[in-house]
Amino acid sequence: MTERAHAAHAEGETGVWSGSWVAERLGVELAGDEALTGLLGLALRRNPKRAHLLVSNVLGKHVPQAPSVVYGHGVALGRRVRELLGAEAAEGAVVLGYAETATGLGHSVADGLGSAPYLHSTRRAVAGVARAGGFEESHSHATSHLLLPQDPALLAGDGPLVLVDDEFSTGNTVLNTIRALHERYPRKRYVVVALVDMRSPADAGRLDAFAGEIGARVDLVTTASGTVRLPPGVLEKGQELVARYEAPPVDPATEPTTEATTERTTEATSEARTERTAEATSIPASGPTGGSRGAASPGSVERVDLRWPHDVPDGGRHGFTAADRDRLESALPGMAARIADALPARARRVLVLGFEELMYAPLRLAQALEQAVGGEVDVRYSTTTRSPVLAVDDPGYAIRTRLVFPAHDDPADGPGERYAYNVAGAGFDAVIAVVDSAADTPALHAPDGLAARLAAHVPHVLLAVVPSYVPPASPAPQAPERPPMLPEPLRGPAFSSYAPDEVGWLLQDLSDVTLEAPTEEREEAIQSGGAHYAESLPVEYQPSEQYQELFHAALDSSAARLARAVGAVTEVVLTERSPRPVLVSLARAGTPVGVLMRRWARFRHGLDLPHYAVSIVRGRGIDANALRWLADHHDPADVVFVDGWTGKGAITRELAAALRDFEASDGVTGFDPEIAVLADPGSCVRTYGTRDDFLIPSACLNSTVSGLISRTVLRADLVGPHDFHGAKFYRELAGADLSPAFLDAVSARFPDVTESVDAHVKELLSADRTPTWEGWAAVERISEEYGIHDVNLVKPGVGETTRVMLRRVPWKVLARAGAGADLDHVRLLAEQRGVPVEEVADLPYTCVGLIHPQYTRGATGADGKAVTL
Repeated sequence: MTERAHAAHAEGETGVWSGSWVAERLGVELAGDEALTGLLGLALRRNPKRAHLLVSNVLGKHVPQAPSVVYGHGVALGRRVRELLGAEAAEGAVVLGYAETATGLGHSVADGLGSAPYLHSTRRAVAGVARAGGFEESHSHATSHLLLPQDPALLAGDGPLVLVDDEFSTGNTVLNTIRALHERYPRKRYVVVALVDMRSPADAGRLDAFAGEIGARVDLVTTASGTVRLPPGVLEKGQELVARYEAPPVDPATEPTTEATTERTTEATSEARTERTAEATSIPASGPTGGSRGAASPGSVERVDLRWPHDVPDGGRHGFTAADRDRLESALPGMAARIADALPARARRVLVLGFEELMYAPLRLAQALEQAVGGEVDVRYSTTTRSPVLAVDDPGYAIRTRLVFPAHDDPADGPGERYAYNVAGAGFDAVIAVVDSAADTPALHAPDGLAARLAAHVPHVLLAVVPSYVPPASPAPQAPERPPMLPEPLRGPAFSSYAPDEVGWLLQDLSDVTLEAPTEEREEAIQSGGAHYAESLPVEYQPSEQYQELFHAALDSSAARLARAVGAVTEVVLTERSPRPVLVSLARAGTPVGVLMRRWARFRHGLDLPHYAVSIVRGRGIDANALRWLADHHDPADVVFVDGWTGKGAITRELAAALRDFEASDGVTGFDPEIAVLADPGSCVRTYGTRDDFLIPSACLNSTVSGLISRTVLRADLVGPHDFHGAKFYRELAGADLSPAFLDAVSARFPDVTESVDAHVKELLSADRTPTWEGWAAVERISEEYGIHDVNLVKPGVGETTRVMLRRVPWKVLARAGAGADLDHVRLLAEQRGVPVEEVADLPYTCVGLIHPQYTRGATGADGKAVTL
């Protein structure tokens, strides 16, 4: 193959698609826009994670290309982003490019966008510069990306963030980036920019789904789109091909290159003989072949002083502003003239070779040189890279030759090989190697270094060094992080066994965290002040067969009564609170009630009411982040808080106090502290279905009647200041889940109770429902009479007593004399735990559970049962 033909192939000028070699051998196919094969070729990676490499013909990385073509593609994409955003939004945008491949492309997009500041990720840690974030690139050979802006406020704005990469293949890198940044610097809009969109059909919907998850808009702008069709076993076949065509290293000292060597190498490209890798035509795998020379003597290496402006950063590693861009534009013609003067007089084909992440400065120098020399010199641009790719000297393969040399910038991840592709044998009369000063090290000039490798193939090598920009030693003050945009509600079946439209949980999923502790340990820690009850979870109670039979019997007997209470409280809410209320259940006891109220509104009125579940913790208040989310998405005046029942009214008071605090801290008004409950035996609220203290079967069990969701958790090491409270989803208990059965049993009775609900609602609306708080007074009296002296250890009502039996260490149960079947399950639990049941005349509740006062584990017998004082 002639050198000119080789060069022409690298630019896609031979008429042979530079992906045909891989396509024929691996069965890989590019499907999509007609422009794809002009934009992309194919090669084989030396990478265990992915066999093929899409090689861009217009990026200026692996394939030398006219700088005007490379820069033009990036600027055109930037102008399209500006059109998409509109002029006003574009003025507030920030552009983020990916290291190393898209650093120059991102710069060019920022230029096309207008005045947008630019930052690119980096794999080079810089002493004294704090990280503003980072993310992982899962398929890459080097995964860790750092964000090191000089001014942390660069990422802290709320304008659009434009993320630029050379290709959009799976979306993983973009999702990882947005997720990492969104947690710290949330915003409403993102734009993803790439030369090509090559997602598979399976990946195509992930971006939209992710946008919905974070509550932001995410657009995609590309030059062309399609997909890579991969046959089964392509990774193994690719690895086999790499092994077959990877020629063993040959010592240049023992096999020097001559024209005969070149002829032998050229003949070896014929498929009629052995196809050898292009490393056989490059250093170090075999001796050097001639460039435009026929001789094997090395070329010269000279420096050219660019006189780079001292106040212009070398790139976007620490940020690049519109002012930086203006200063660079002013200096480019002079720097290009100095390069042109240093070129040999007869040079007709010149390569400006950038260095890894340093892509934009060499690109703009190449473009300015292209303009300075007019049509007299063919100027091309590409860069060195970390990416290991197989080279095969075949017209249908994108990587014809490669030069291998050691890293020369003292990389943080240690020494290693670096590569320059399609330079050897490409007919260049001169190469201008542009590096930053951090990379101008002895390794660059060593016998096996980049300068020597280039000089072995090109008669003239010019070295241009750009000063590495390092931010001032005294760092700028850290920009305060804005409160993150909160995630969308969790929904079943991913979180809870409820249908996704039944309830959205404004919680974070802690399912993978071990939070359960033995009941006795929890009780001791709580009463000693060593822990709050919300910092751990009780071990989930697994009911005996006898207890399950009681639950089902209770459900059968009380379903109609429950349906009537559900209908009544829902009608009162619709009449007095809002015609289209937003139901917000207090997790978790309120959640089944909220679901049933939502079902009633749909059954009776055809309404599809929003329903969410939030956490409220005694002594800690309601989840303020959940309130913020609700205020962002709904009118607070429409929010109706829902709970299962009242006991002494502690949560009612907790909610009122928390809403006052929230109004003072956030300035948000309109939330009504009045809770709507199914049963209000404590006379603590105005909105209820009944004030009878009767068995609500959902109180009989824990998660297995509440969507398999735990009680909520609030612990500083798990829940940050900008997080929702947490909870667990007990997926492993799916076989014992009774949540759908409970809901269906009650809602099935709706048609039967419609008339009685109407009559009951009339009574409620005309009655004086002012809370008397008689339940609170009764609790205070019981606390003193029984020597407990702590109202928090007195749990009135059937529901609260059941909770004591299931979650705490009970001391005794007080039962109203003559209480019937409503207490069957309580009596069974008391028997199982050795807890006495004491009948009391004139008790205002059906029963009251007393938690063991002053509990220590020494207060129990050897069998673990509670004892009386």
